[in-house]
Amino acid sequence: MSQPRLRLVTHSGKFHCDEVFAYGVLRLALGLGAAGEDHDLIRTRDPAIIAAGDVVWDVGARYDVEARRFDHHQRGAPQREDGTPYSAAGLIWQAHGHAAVRALLPPEAAGLAAAIAAEIDQAVVRRIDEIDNGTAPERDVLGLAALIGDFNPGWDSEGGDAAADAAFLQAAALAEGVLRRRVEVLRGRMAADAEVLAAHARSADPRVLELERGMPWKGAVFTHGLPVLFALYPASNGNWMVDAMPPEPGSFAQRLPLPEAWAGLQDAALAEASGVPDAVFTHLRRFVGAARTRDGAREMARRAIALG
Repeated sequence: MSQPRLRLVTHSGKFHCDEVFAYGVLRLALGLGAAGEDHDLIRTRDPAIIAAGDVVWDVGARYDVEARRFDHHQRGAPQREDGTPYSAAGLIWQAHGHAAVRALLPPEAAGLAAAIAAEIDQAVVRRIDEIDNGTAPERDVLGLAALIGDFNPGWDSEGGDAAADAAFLQAAALAEGVLRRRVEVLRGRMAADAEVLAAHARSADPRVLELERGMPWKGAVFTHGLPVLFALYPASNGNWMVDAMPPEPGSFAQRLPLPEAWAGLQDAALAEASGVPDAVFTHLRRFVGAARTRDGAREMARRAIALG
């Protein structure tokens, strides 16, 4: 005998980022397909329908995780430790965010789920909470909340509730897509951090980070306070890059630029100036160079440090 479909209930009328995002989180966390397949998405303000819902959020004037009620409009609604009020997105994320992230990760990355969920909570979900509750410091017209708000049918549009429900699902697809990409970006960054730390431990000189492939590495250097001046890694064209480390995140300067005498030189001219036979180029701004081999890149870094 088949199980009855879950009834997922939120409010009708104009929708906002918090309940739209929460719906995407619920679908992922509960392993649900599209609306109408294994669950019904019901947008209503009818108290009887709300009371009969299996999961209810952003409506109903009740917060009870065990009963799967996640409203934040009533007196005594929960707040974050610093007093920031939760929105429906924040309440759903506290209960289901870890499971949603876990559903998006490959099995070998399951151990990253808690850290990724915590970072998304601080960087994304908290922002949704602030915007929905009117405590955000500024309004971003290109932010997720604004983009989702634009999915609402216009005041003079036709189609009534059916059009609004369809627009809600379109907005939810956008929110879920953003969440999927954010999880993948953070997974990649955290995986790269682990590889950078392991590579640094193997490097003969702690000032020269030798990587077996290109990856985001500067963030790990900053986070872990590594004394890296240059990173070496293979490029897609077969060369080996010599990439200078900036002094702080977002800076276009370098802790130690490549030598000024190498700036803008290529091939034979650079080989002569640097003393590295297979040196290929040094950027005019001296933040990156390359050699044809790993040994050549290592020698460029060694000589740059000696001349620095």
